[in-house]
Amino acid sequence: MNTQTETSSASPDAERGDSSRDLEHLYELATLVTSARDAMSDDIVTRMSSAMSEGISLLDRLTRNQGLMRLIQVLDGPDCQDLLFGLADALGKTSQGIATSAPSRGGLGAMARLAREPGTQEGIRILSLLSEHLSESLRARHRHGEG
Repeated sequence: MNTQTETSSASPDAERGDSSRDLEHLYELATLVTSARDAMSDDIVTRMSSAMSEGISLLDRLTRNQGLMRLIQVLDGPDCQDLLFGLADALGKTSQGIATSAPSRGGLGAMARLAREPGTQEGIRILSLLSEHLSESLRARHRHGEG
């Protein structure tokens, strides 16, 4: 019986503590809403609604572009992810390389030296493969009346 009396007497205190915390949280939320409302001028609201409208319009146009949606699907594949990571790394290194190297002097000798470098040959090979597959794809689309 003593235990029930202690439990029932502790319960109102616990409820008052919970209520006090709830009121404190409610007050903080009200303060936040009031501050946000005060900070929102007509100009900010107009700019935000304009930006949201343009964003939704852009998103609508992008999702209606079937070529772009196909590109996104292909880029989502694991092979293309590796390609994209490699491209990102290569772009960063290329930017650093260009910034830190002296400008080319030009001439046929420089072109011959450049042509002998493995990186140049790999670059031409990559572009050649890309061009080959792009040409095949375009021809196939035109044959099937898709383009």
